[in-house]
Amino acid sequence: MIEKIAYNLGRNDEEPNVNLAIELCETKNLDGIKEIINGLKNGKEQLANDCIKVLYEIGERNPELIADYVLDFIQLLKSRNNRLVWGGMTAISRITFLKPKEIFENIDIIISAYENGSVITKDNSISVFAELAKADKHYEKIMFKKIIEHLKTCRPKEVGQHAERAFICINEENSKEFVDILLKRREYLSESQKKRVDKLIKKIENGKFNN
Repeated sequence: MIEKIAYNLGRNDEEPNVNLAIELCETKNLDGIKEIINGLKNGKEQLANDCIKVLYEIGERNPELIADYVLDFIQLLKSRNNRLVWGGMTAISRITFLKPKEIFENIDIIISAYENGSVITKDNSISVFAELAKADKHYEKIMFKKIIEHLKTCRPKEVGQHAERAFICINEENSKEFVDILLKRREYLSESQKKRVDKLIKKIENGKFNN
């Protein structure tokens, strides 16, 4: 399967990688996925970049197929290659609901990548935090606080999107604090951002939680 990766085809676009992810999902080819993992860990940088693309595209479609490689994705967060860091966090965000224990055990690595990472890394970190908070009450105490800290300080243009990502962990007990911080940030938002935030607040007011 590794021969179908864009790098091995002499291609610079992502189409072969997406097509390969779709094929691996449709066939549930675990040996093929293992080949891609080996390419990720042992291949040249460009090959590894293509491999992580295939893997998180699989995670988007069928996260169970890549969940057992959670520790490999966590190790990517220590990479000097930014593409692998944000790709790794993207993959982790797809499987957090399946592997919350393993991910929370490595929360220091997750948080370090969040604090030092790119915009895409941060985006997907919020999804990881929210899935962890949803998964376990003990995790929620720590991760919800992290989410609130983030919403207090992130750029105004990120408030809406990140609040939407966090919404999966909002419940009757923590909703007031969530709404309070959104209302505090609201005056600094664009009209489109305000609409995104208002939609979430209305859901909470109507008791429509995602969990």
